[in-house]
Amino acid sequence: MSYIKMCATMSRHINKQELISRVRELAGLTNDEKAALLELLNEKKTYGLVWENHKEDVEDRLRDHLPVLREVKDKAILSNDLDTPNHILIEGDNLEALSALSYTHEGKIDVIYIDPPYNTGNKDFVYNDYYVDREDSYRHSKWLSFMEKRLRIAKTLLSDLGVIFISIDDNEQANLKLLCDEFFGERNYTGQLIIKTATDNNPSQINTEHEYMLCYCSNRYLQENWKRTSQAAKDIKAKYGELLKQGLSITEIQKELRKWIRANKNNLPQVAHYNNVDEKGVYSSSSNSSNPHPGGYMYDIIHPITSKACSKPVNGWRWPLSTFMIYDSQGEIEWGVDETTQPHVKKRIETSTEYLRTLIYEDNRGTTLALTEMFNGERVFDNPKSLNVISKVIDFTSRKNSIILDFFAGSGTTMHATMQLNAEDGGHRQCILVTNNENNICEQVTYERNKRVIQGYTTPKGEQVAGLSKNNLRYYQTELLPREMTFKGRQDLMRACTDMLCIKEDIYCEQREFGGMKFKPSLLRYFSEGADKRMLVVYDERVIEHLVPLIEKMEGRLKIYVFSNGPYAYEDEFASVKERVEVCALPEAILQAYRKVLPNRNEEEGRI
Repeated sequence: MSYIKMCATMSRHINKQELISRVRELAGLTNDEKAALLELLNEKKTYGLVWENHKEDVEDRLRDHLPVLREVKDKAILSNDLDTPNHILIEGDNLEALSALSYTHEGKIDVIYIDPPYNTGNKDFVYNDYYVDREDSYRHSKWLSFMEKRLRIAKTLLSDLGVIFISIDDNEQANLKLLCDEFFGERNYTGQLIIKTATDNNPSQINTEHEYMLCYCSNRYLQENWKRTSQAAKDIKAKYGELLKQGLSITEIQKELRKWIRANKNNLPQVAHYNNVDEKGVYSSSSNSSNPHPGGYMYDIIHPITSKACSKPVNGWRWPLSTFMIYDSQGEIEWGVDETTQPHVKKRIETSTEYLRTLIYEDNRGTTLALTEMFNGERVFDNPKSLNVISKVIDFTSRKNSIILDFFAGSGTTMHATMQLNAEDGGHRQCILVTNNENNICEQVTYERNKRVIQGYTTPKGEQVAGLSKNNLRYYQTELLPREMTFKGRQDLMRACTDMLCIKEDIYCEQREFGGMKFKPSLLRYFSEGADKRMLVVYDERVIEHLVPLIEKMEGRLKIYVFSNGPYAYEDEFASVKERVEVCALPEAILQAYRKVLPNRNEEEGRI
């Protein structure tokens, strides 16, 4: 059946074991035919997502070829700052690129964000060079086959603390949820964001005003709480600091701060009530010390000015008297003028936390306009993803040294958001983008956008926007090599994967000498960026005997990739320096990684 369906039980409640016995007894069928029927019978799900599997052209390519990544050197944008994150843009089919990343980044990606085709039937989803329209009876099956292959590899890239966000709309939301439940585990479903976008002005029945963003994690039990100090809280605190520097009294500071908060209330969501100050800083007195529920602590609190008992709440106080007195001794109680005012606890603005909420409002028209301004008024891309939304997602879920991946890169919003967030909090996050170059999108939109983010640009109004110059952008293209592994084929793969080794180790600066000696690049290449980041790529094992004496004289550790026709990495030859080196045999390590993700060359058509 071509349409996706849920299977609850076998039709008509046929006993499965009885049916298996009858198939085995059938006359007129060969043993192979019986085996095929039994295999289909045993594979049938009793619950889950079922679809017709469809083969992609890229799968055929990968049955006969191995993908590698080649750097386009003249597109590199490099900073003079040595401590600069290296962002990577890969031009090519994302299934090929993901296969290559399965070697360089297995278990290393902390955040994946993707915006795949929504499969609307309106020329947004291309399958084997053809648009899938609404009349295609295999429309949903093709989309699920397409997504399944990519999510299967994406899962292997996620770190133990990794998370994946997937944008989608109603066309495939339900199917995507079930697919991800199978791949990542229902227990690792973290939630679903609702992105409020522009209103549909021509609804047939229900006016659709939102899209979705599903979130799953590698391991729900390892995830930390996602919270942060809101930007609005930081703005209030910064304003307090400005007023404090002016030498104003506490009363004057509070008066001016409240005036400023009223004027900017719309820009201070959920924290505008932090409008009180004392010598310690900004606070809100909205946190009451009374207990609204029965069973509170019943005791008298003596007002420090009038020496009379404060008005006792009906249900008592929130804490024992000893706890209340500790807060008071720390100056964290706001008493009021006399005993008729119930005392309140001071809630400091530093404790104000913001969480990633399920509903996010973002007007896409502003997003499109912002991108157009980057390209001097030219509309180069329709409906780019919101920079603010992607920045928010990365901010909550990443750490300052995280690696972020987007393999449906579009206009390149994810890299822009990563660089902007680094500039705001001093982070060193790296971003990897993958997109094909259909209609020159990779070169003329994705690359150009992030080039302008780094180097700066001029708006149509002549305004200069400074670049985020402390970023490197490196451009790669996917390339295919024959999968047949002859001795020469292994040598060719070893040489072709050197750019991938630079990505894997995050070392790009090639040196002319090693240990004071020059070697032919055909024999050896040496990359170094300080004592802690050094890599040798050995193409000919005959140079090893010359390397070992040089390594013995050096300090620090060294990663060595050495060509071998098998898994042996010449550990015995490096035995005298084994404490200083980590050796790896190539291309065997790459082939092992590829075997996990590439389609088998001998399997049946349409299967991975």
